[in-house]
Amino acid sequence: MRFFTLLLFVGLLTTGCTDTPQPPQDQSPTLAQQQAEEARARLAVSEGGQLVLRAIEAHGGLEAWYEAPTSAYGWEYANVGSNIRFKSYLVADNNTRQVYHDLLTLGTADDPQPIDAQFAWDGTDAWISPDTLRRPNPRFWATTGYYFSSIPFVLADPGVRYEVLPDEDLDGVSYAMVKASYDDGVGDSPGDTYTLYVNKETGLVDAIRYTVTYGRERPAPDAPVSENLFYYLDYVTVDGLTVPTRFQGYRFTDGQKGDLRNEAWVTDISFRQPFDAERLVMPETGRVQPMPE
Repeated sequence: MRFFTLLLFVGLLTTGCTDTPQPPQDQSPTLAQQQAEEARARLAVSEGGQLVLRAIEAHGGLEAWYEAPTSAYGWEYANVGSNIRFKSYLVADNNTRQVYHDLLTLGTADDPQPIDAQFAWDGTDAWISPDTLRRPNPRFWATTGYYFSSIPFVLADPGVRYEVLPDEDLDGVSYAMVKASYDDGVGDSPGDTYTLYVNKETGLVDAIRYTVTYGRERPAPDAPVSENLFYYLDYVTVDGLTVPTRFQGYRFTDGQKGDLRNEAWVTDISFRQPFDAERLVMPETGRVQPMPE
């Protein structure tokens, strides 16, 4: 009888613990989830947007992108035609798109030399220090390397238009094609376009074609288009995002790939590095780079 009573007491005690009201859990979405849902809604309304979304998901997804507070890496660029080669370490705020760089090397395409310099884009102005430096142009380069490395994620931004193009062959492979362009007033180069070669099997962006209209008006619809072909190579996955570490650029004329034009490399990648807003403040030795007239 004592044993039965004890079991009954334990059972009642267990039932009582189970029925204790639990505190309500916060089910509200995080900021990253809200941003992802808003971007997904923008992309879903067009066939081109859906193809960009497929590429983004293959590269890690919208949530992983919006959860990354920063993009930080070494960016090295070489252009034989312009006879320039430089390397910087950049840290970008993925939300505000403000970027600061430590310029590490600078020189000709064959002979870059160590240098101690900085440049940045603070959201309004681009500056470089020391003020005697004339290359690289900080107004152009503060965000360009970041933007190329962040495709396809940045193509989910507001103000982007999408157009599906017929499939194209590149190096014997058939690709799904989508062209991204911009509404007026978006950035310094609203006339820029980016055409993505989306791998039909993996969903990854294997290459892009792009135009550069920095400092110029949007070209007329019937104007001849000068494009560049940029291969995205040697992918790695860091903090849940799959990104290229090597780029090769070629001239692209009348649908044909021309000579090698430029190359770039990305190293020491992180999407979790803290952003130091004080680095956006131009030192006394700096100068602001205006837009070209």
